[in-house]
Amino acid sequence: MLDRRAISDEAQQGCHALIAGVEPSYGYVPSLAAGIVYCVLFAIAVLYHLVRSVQYRKWPSYLLFLGALGELIGWAGRTWSSKCPYNSHAFLMQVTTLVIAPVFFAAALYVILGQLVIRRGDEYSILKPKLYLWIFVTSDVVALLVQAAGAGVASNQFNKVGGDPTKGTHIVVGGLAFQIFSMTAFIICFAYFIVKSWHFPSPRSENLVISATIISCLTIYIRCIYRTVQLAQGWTGYLSSHEAFFLALDAAMMVVAVGIYMLFDPAVLLRRSEADRVDPLTSNTSAQGDIPLTERK
Repeated sequence: MLDRRAISDEAQQGCHALIAGVEPSYGYVPSLAAGIVYCVLFAIAVLYHLVRSVQYRKWPSYLLFLGALGELIGWAGRTWSSKCPYNSHAFLMQVTTLVIAPVFFAAALYVILGQLVIRRGDEYSILKPKLYLWIFVTSDVVALLVQAAGAGVASNQFNKVGGDPTKGTHIVVGGLAFQIFSMTAFIICFAYFIVKSWHFPSPRSENLVISATIISCLTIYIRCIYRTVQLAQGWTGYLSSHEAFFLALDAAMMVVAVGIYMLFDPAVLLRRSEADRVDPLTSNTSAQGDIPLTERK
């Protein structure tokens, strides 16, 4: 197999069919069918959460919309790569957006948990509602910056003759490992909240949001673990060079992470839970669905 750097600048900037003996940056040619399917799925999610954002103006809807948009752009890049496998713009387009997009999904989880704590009470939570957003989003941003820095170092070395991307790869893996640590801490906080407030007299709509958030959280966590193991093997490792793993453990997980909130939309269900509240004295919280907010006393 020839080094992928042997291809011309014209092929990297334009659109060139697969050259025998020269592999693309992916290690394979991305599937056109998969690209179309995931573009359609994420486009549906983008439109849905855009409508909800305009309709309800709630932070979870905004964040889910931005995450779905990032996934859509990334999958547009992979679809482009299926026809132009050496195009560096298409490759960087999908690398960048598919790394960033899950951060918005995770941020939506932090906001939703904060909203639930406001409804049920601080006594059921490890942290104050606003702290979920600030602590965990800050952690995700740090992890993202580390990953971006590592990817930049690796990419620079990868495009040099004789370059060694190992150092950059290790930096990226460090960022992903920190992201797993942060997500693990969030899962502990979320589990604590669920256990402590298990017998809280909440409406069914609120419990549906909790169930959806559990599913979304687990899929994001699975994706983080996959990405860490994938890059720990290197850019040419087994997981990186076989698209099936990416489709199942990244793309499909992100479809579930955002799609579950189309079935059980927190913007709709948490709004409904206010009307269904058992104790009318606690129903004056219609403005408490967003963060930052004045926390419940």
